[in-house]
Amino acid sequence: MGLSGRELAERLSWPASKVSKLETGRQTPSEADIVAWVAATSGAETDSIAVLAMLRNLETAHAEWQRLLRGGVHHHQRTWADMERQTGLLRVFEPVFVPGLLQTSGYARHRLAQAISVFGGPNDIDGAVRARMLRQEILYDPRKRFHFVITEAVLRYRLCAPEVMLPQLDRLVAASTLPNVRLGVIGFETSYVIAPGHGFWMFDGEKVIVELFSAELTLTQPQEIGLHTKVFGAMASIASYGSDARTLLTQAMEGLARDS
Repeated sequence: MGLSGRELAERLSWPASKVSKLETGRQTPSEADIVAWVAATSGAETDSIAVLAMLRNLETAHAEWQRLLRGGVHHHQRTWADMERQTGLLRVFEPVFVPGLLQTSGYARHRLAQAISVFGGPNDIDGAVRARMLRQEILYDPRKRFHFVITEAVLRYRLCAPEVMLPQLDRLVAASTLPNVRLGVIGFETSYVIAPGHGFWMFDGEKVIVELFSAELTLTQPQEIGLHTKVFGAMASIASYGSDARTLLTQAMEGLARDS
């Protein structure tokens, strides 16, 4: 529109400093600010609708942990529980951690305490552990199906004390016998078709969630869903199931008990 910052501020009846702060990222605009700015510079209401939709999608797609956990870890567990209730088929690949739906309270406490220590926020560890355990009730819903694939490294990484990890491994053995749960373990001797770069959770065919050190990514584009479906299929095809998976679990338990 060829407007200077001062001219735009006058058009919107804003202080000139507000325009400067918004341009340089020192102030976050409200949705009303965005609508007013777009209307003043383009005059098209549909433009502001498009901009707001894009920003909302970005906010969901890349959610920084410090923002997600601002209301406490307990609150975030409830968000995940809502997503799981709305999902018919949940597919999970994890190369490092035991998936949350299969964790014991001891293992969950260790993982959640780490999140609180790294990102700060309210120390609601007791409520968060209870919320994660309540999430697991969905495993007994016959209308739901679950397919977990983990690597043998998950069984052997020393991420917590042996007295915490031993009952966790026993819990995985029990989970592998549930009628609507498939638990696959990729042994160390297995040849990979695709490297196990990171874990991800697939909610039906609608979205994929990936956890990074800094943020939680929510992927919804069809090509992203298709790629992760392909990767999950490759991981699932080389995993061991049933008695073979339980053999790997038992071997890890015996090794951990012997070493400790």
